[in-house]
Amino acid sequence: MIRKILLSVLYVTIAANAASMMGLEALGKPTEGASAIMLGRGYSGGAKVGSGITPWNPASLAFEESTSFNATMTFEENVASSKDDSYASSTLEIPSLSFVFAMHDFGTLAFSLSEKYTSNLDEEVEDSTQTNLANIKYKGNVYELTPTYAVRLPFLRRISLGFSAHFVMGSVSRKLTLGGDNGDVAKVDAWATNNAEITETAEGSWEIKNHPAYYTGAIHYKGSKASYYFSYTTAYTLKNELEYNLKFSETDTLVPTKISREIDVPPTLATGFAYRFKKKHNIMLDFMLRGWDADICNIGGSWNLDDSTDTQTEFLAALGYERSGSTDYFKKYVQRMDFRLGIWYRNYYISNVKEYGAGVGTGLPLGRRSTKLDFAIQGGVRKSDNDSVWDEKFVGIAIGLTGVGNWGNKPKKVH
Repeated sequence: MIRKILLSVLYVTIAANAASMMGLEALGKPTEGASAIMLGRGYSGGAKVGSGITPWNPASLAFEESTSFNATMTFEENVASSKDDSYASSTLEIPSLSFVFAMHDFGTLAFSLSEKYTSNLDEEVEDSTQTNLANIKYKGNVYELTPTYAVRLPFLRRISLGFSAHFVMGSVSRKLTLGGDNGDVAKVDAWATNNAEITETAEGSWEIKNHPAYYTGAIHYKGSKASYYFSYTTAYTLKNELEYNLKFSETDTLVPTKISREIDVPPTLATGFAYRFKKKHNIMLDFMLRGWDADICNIGGSWNLDDSTDTQTEFLAALGYERSGSTDYFKKYVQRMDFRLGIWYRNYYISNVKEYGAGVGTGLPLGRRSTKLDFAIQGGVRKSDNDSVWDEKFVGIAIGLTGVGNWGNKPKKVH
């Protein structure tokens, strides 16, 4: 009976929503922990210094001149569609928090908390003809606490090296409630089954198997006009300890089942180029490659859900532009503003899913210390060759605050 409910009601619901919330049964939707600055440039700008922490280039921090704090909040609205059907959902996230401590000749030290994957869904579906009820709730995030150190070489000051350690944390949970199937019960007796429910929960936490962290190393060259970087991130295995519970109505609970799933994340290669002309105009080009060669073990468990998610080689190409505002406080306000735009193409880690997007953004100066409020708007589509995955259109808004302090900075000379 429960399997019949699953196939007739639940399966359709999950198919409709999984495209809106990428990889619910796997890792979730990738976010990369990008700031509002990078989102406004369409994920480009890893080679442009002065942007704070970037996802794949820790070496750029060696050229930071100020101690700063950055926080970014994002809101995304998704509309998934298939033929005449559509489904809308929205998410509100804080993908990145970071502190940067510029120590000049002694390099730069930074700490960040960034969100790499997110899964979020809370939906209820009812079949009025059979009084079936399906309530589905996913909630989870993979976060990373990342200390970073970057330093310029003593005699080759245009070249810097950067290193990051990524400590993984986070949790994932899925709750599924099904009501009774009254299809084979006489109408006069249907009242007896209306309150019968079966609830399955799966909960667990994330960590790296057999190691405290994984690592990124990068080398960066900053020329008078052109800048380049190359980085390598080590492979690692994510471990997710899950506990399954099955409860009948409000009285009976079966003995919990505990399993451990492991996900092999491949190494990541990234490179980028930035070119500055007429002092304030910047063109940026970035690439990221992550060669998934093994399928991902799903949360799965009961209800005949798929055991794994097929993967593909993950690839990101981003092209962006930024007009950097003047740092002179006495210039006109518009001259002090930053203006950004960018486009990108990405293969997701989920097989047959591709993303095309564009973003625009601006940086609004606040006060005299280069404190800024950054805004970004992104939009695009996620498409799949698989008919079971719905195409998706999305629009996102990001707001970021960069606060600049004097800690560790050299005092100004007084004449």
